[in-house]
Amino acid sequence: MSAEVPAWLSSAVKGAHAGYAKLTVATLADQRTFGRGGFALTSPAFENGGELDPCFTADEEDAVAPPLEWNAPPPGTQELVILVEDADTNGSEPSCHWAVWGLPGQKGMLLEGEVPPRVGKNSQQNSEWLLPAPPMDDDAHSYIFQIFALDLPMVLMPGASRAELVKAMEGHVVAAAVLTGTYKREEGDDDPADGWDEDDQE
Repeated sequence: MSAEVPAWLSSAVKGAHAGYAKLTVATLADQRTFGRGGFALTSPAFENGGELDPCFTADEEDAVAPPLEWNAPPPGTQELVILVEDADTNGSEPSCHWAVWGLPGQKGMLLEGEVPPRVGKNSQQNSEWLLPAPPMDDDAHSYIFQIFALDLPMVLMPGASRAELVKAMEGHVVAAAVLTGTYKREEGDDDPADGWDEDDQE
């Protein structure tokens, strides 16, 4: 039996569906820690629930990760972690597009295309921003930018897997927030996935 989306997540995220139950935030956060103290993640490049510009996707050359901003986490936060996952992929786990840690436990930002202090492996086993490239005939995919405030610093080496990062975070999340960006590929877009296996498309 598949897991259900927590009620607190369904009420907080517009359009949450069954795929959200696979997200890291659904398993590591709870009603108490989600949005605790007004903790929030935003971007100057898109509104929550808005469409990602192609310059952040596989449909444009020299695409990079979007800029992100967050306010001050709760007192006692030692480190911040950002995970970006696709809530609309098949399988038991969401596709991981970005795994970032080593961010100071304070108000901050990542500029457009900025290289974070620590980056883990995405679903393509690369330590970088995995450019969104949903199948052409799919409805818009939801890319969930999740930020976690932790009560201890991570000791993982760069290049760690999503599973290793999630395991290290268990029991140490003091606050969490999400930001949703969507993307749908249109007819006429170049297909960067030509030659890929279908399962590799994100």
